[in-house]
Amino acid sequence: MSTLRQHAEQQFAEELSEIKAQDSGSKPANWAMSPQAVVTYLMGGTLKNKFKVTPKYIGDQRLMEIAVATLTTDRALLLYGIPGTGKSWVSEHIAAAVSGDSTMLIQGTAGTSEEAIRYGWNYAKLLSEGPSEAALVETPMIRGMKQGKTVRIEELTRMPSDVQDTLITVLSEKMMPVPELNTEVQAVRGFNVIATANNRDKGVNELSSALKRRFNTVILPTPNTAEEEVEIVTTRVASQLKALELPAEVPVLKEIQRIVTIFRELRSGSTKYGKIKLKSPTATMSTAEAISVVNNGLALAAHFGNGKLSAQDVASGLVGAVVKDPVQDAVVWKEYMETVIKTREDYRDIYRACKDIKF
Repeated sequence: MSTLRQHAEQQFAEELSEIKAQDSGSKPANWAMSPQAVVTYLMGGTLKNKFKVTPKYIGDQRLMEIAVATLTTDRALLLYGIPGTGKSWVSEHIAAAVSGDSTMLIQGTAGTSEEAIRYGWNYAKLLSEGPSEAALVETPMIRGMKQGKTVRIEELTRMPSDVQDTLITVLSEKMMPVPELNTEVQAVRGFNVIATANNRDKGVNELSSALKRRFNTVILPTPNTAEEEVEIVTTRVASQLKALELPAEVPVLKEIQRIVTIFRELRSGSTKYGKIKLKSPTATMSTAEAISVVNNGLALAAHFGNGKLSAQDVASGLVGAVVKDPVQDAVVWKEYMETVIKTREDYRDIYRACKDIKF
């Protein structure tokens, strides 16, 4: 039975295997490959045996070098940026390359408790035997410490502040105290933490200065150019189209370019050449949202169309991505439609399709 979504180390197993075979660099303790090889896996390229590695991150290579180098030190890594800049994607692929295992994951939410980071208890055993190692339920953090692997924490700033500060002892002392058993878990070499955070979420809990000092922060920016963003969307859509086994054709470049242009203009607050100033919607208009719009359109084209992405297939996802607030965003979108999209000859089909959607 095929899974809906494979982990990075499964999906790109062939690439990881080839890179390891060609890797002649020095490997830190418990790393699956050298830091240089990890960056090659992230940025893509051609190996000595002509094997092509697909890029997982399209952008500034120096950012990836800084991120990977951080994990060789005693500081943890914090990937920071607005939603949709690929923080989780990069985090997963770094963990897959460094540890060969991206599954040691702690998801941050407003309801995340200290037990999700520290440890829990099997209460049946706890009641019958009392505190014991057999009754202890290990978290991904403890497993990562014991095995010398990379632990991922998603949406760190969504966690309550007192839960965040549970990390301070782990990151500074590299150990987890277990006072109930009068013992502690010591981290072995190779262990480190990659956390992601954004500052656009309404549920953000700022990190304490004590915790910030334990992290080296790498800010992942939005794509610098339209060409870069188009390449990201094209690559991710092609990958997901294959994974989801949708009976649709890979969208032509023109369709993706138009969607990316709309997203970039609304995000920046001006048209491509800065001739018209625009209001920006409350939504982030991120690259991840653009990918979602294309994927939603492909699903419609595959099951309710002719398999080719059209303006009608894109329209509902596009309006849904922009109009999050039915009052404020509706005004922004209607103004953009009438002053920009309507005036462009090659966007007329999108204008007509979006005009028919009620919101």
